[in-house]
Amino acid sequence: MISCDIVIIGTGPGGESLATRLAGEGLDVVAVEAELVGGECPYWGCIPSKMMIRAADAVAEGQRVRRLGGSAEIHPDFSMVAERIRREATSNWDDSAAADRLTQAGVRLVRGRGVVVGERTVEAGGERFSARRGVVLNTGTAPAVPPIDGLDSTPYWTNREAVSATQAPASLVVIGGGAIGLELAQAYARFGTAVTILEVAGRILAVEEPESSDALRDVLQSEGITVRESVSIDRVDHGDDGFTVSLSNDEVRAERLLVATGRRARIHDLGLEEFGVDTSAKTLTVDDDMSLAPGLWAIGDIAGRGQFTHVSMYQAGRVGDVLLGRDPGPYDTSFPRVTFTDPEIGAVGLTESQARERGIDARTSVTQIPASSRGFIHGPGNDGFIKLVVDAERDVIVGATSAGPTGGETLSLLALAVRAEVPLGTLRNMIYPYPTFYRAIESAW
Repeated sequence: MISCDIVIIGTGPGGESLATRLAGEGLDVVAVEAELVGGECPYWGCIPSKMMIRAADAVAEGQRVRRLGGSAEIHPDFSMVAERIRREATSNWDDSAAADRLTQAGVRLVRGRGVVVGERTVEAGGERFSARRGVVLNTGTAPAVPPIDGLDSTPYWTNREAVSATQAPASLVVIGGGAIGLELAQAYARFGTAVTILEVAGRILAVEEPESSDALRDVLQSEGITVRESVSIDRVDHGDDGFTVSLSNDEVRAERLLVATGRRARIHDLGLEEFGVDTSAKTLTVDDDMSLAPGLWAIGDIAGRGQFTHVSMYQAGRVGDVLLGRDPGPYDTSFPRVTFTDPEIGAVGLTESQARERGIDARTSVTQIPASSRGFIHGPGNDGFIKLVVDAERDVIVGATSAGPTGGETLSLLALAVRAEVPLGTLRNMIYPYPTFYRAIESAW
């Protein structure tokens, strides 16, 4: 039995930052990793996918030159994106540099799967570790694959194969109209792939405002992407000529198939049953300090409070404060998030329907980005809007959406307003620089 202060299972962004911080504070930290140090985000998620999106956006912007100030010939080359992902983002999926950063910070890195085998005790890499202060779980998620007949026997893509591809396929079917599916669909389409999106729900991006779904659908279709909603998928087959997705009334064929139907929390083989944890649940249930049981914490995707890197990092900071005897303060429930399509969809707090479900007397208002001065100046590619959800009784914003060319950046003021419950009167009595995209907020009251 090896004694230490903390064992962290999973070195995704939250686990890595927590391990480094605690080691820097003089604690004896053991970090356990079954795959690559850094987790999904830098190798198969946030970083490489945004590199694809950045390149695809540059292609689209280049094509707008002829409508704004000249002539241009754009010849998309996906091999440049693939090379950049390999060289700059993932080092060809080698985590040596990340592992070295961790160990140089004083963390003991153990390769292998970690299992909680007792109170404050973890087994990993053929050894057993006893953690005086406790164990932190940060095991992340894996792609959730729907039980569609025939799918399991085909070479379908998940996000991992999509971001590690060396060339853009001639055609692609995307099952799933959530953030991951939409981002990758648009990126590939801008590199010449014929893309069809299949969504079983009534609309794409169903977790956000209907206006977001409408705006994004219109843009995707204008770019030649086929968007089909409320579909029923009966079967998937694969042969020499690619994939065939059989729907209730017809079928869709493509060279490649991307399954982007959500993520499944990795909580089923961690040994949590003896702590009374329901491992059949979709995610774990934690308190605001991310505590699952005495001496046991969970952060990141498995904690059920949003599957985003920034959420995991925030939660890691809270656990770090607790372990160091500091007050983490009240939990930030504003939940800012961004879908990195074009237009970029930033959102924070409650949607209109969520606010009404909670019994809030909600007032809403919407202003269109093309109608703003900056939107008018921007011209092509100025699709978007700002929507505010206001608690009429308290006169504060409880939710907002900022869709547009800089939707995620424009969201920042609205995110602060929701988090701090800034009175609407204060936001009205502000000077908004002219002509900025975020000045459109002033028109949304």
